[in-house]
Amino acid sequence: MRNQILEIKTALQISKPLNEVFEAIVDPVKMSNYFISTSSGRMEEGKQLTWQFPEFEMNFPVRIGKIERNKYISFYWDIDGIELLTEMTLTPKTNDSTLVTITEKSRKNDEAGIKWLKGNTEGWANFLACLKAWLEYGINLRKGAFDFMSDKI
Repeated sequence: MRNQILEIKTALQISKPLNEVFEAIVDPVKMSNYFISTSSGRMEEGKQLTWQFPEFEMNFPVRIGKIERNKYISFYWDIDGIELLTEMTLTPKTNDSTLVTITEKSRKNDEAGIKWLKGNTEGWANFLACLKAWLEYGINLRKGAFDFMSDKI
C-alpha cells in the first residue's frame, strides 16, 4: 500500500474579515456560540486548556501549539490515545472575507485510522459550517444537533 498516512483537510470561506474569524476561534466566549460549551482559557501559544462540549460530560485536554495572529492556529489533542495536530490557516480573500483551512494529522491507514478520518472530517466540516453560520448570521447550528450522541440523555 503506497499511502500509509491519513490526513484530514477541509476548508470554507467566511464572509468576515481575518480578525473577526481569528477571534471567533481563539476566544472561548465566542467559540461557545458554535463549538464548545466551555474552555479553561483563551487559545494562546504554549497553553494547556480543557474544552468541554455541550453534549458530553467529559473534558478534552488541548495543548496549544503555534499561534500567528490573524494567520495560523495550531493545537494538539488526544484522539484514541494518540496526540494529533490540528492546524487552522486563515487566508484573506476578496470582499473582506476569510478562507479557513483546517488540517488534522495524522493516522495510519488502517481500520482505526479510516474511522477517525470519517468522523473527524465530518466534525471539521461541521465546525466550519457552524462558525460561518454564527459569524455571518448569528445562528448557533450546533445547538441540539448532536443530542442523539449525548452522554447526558
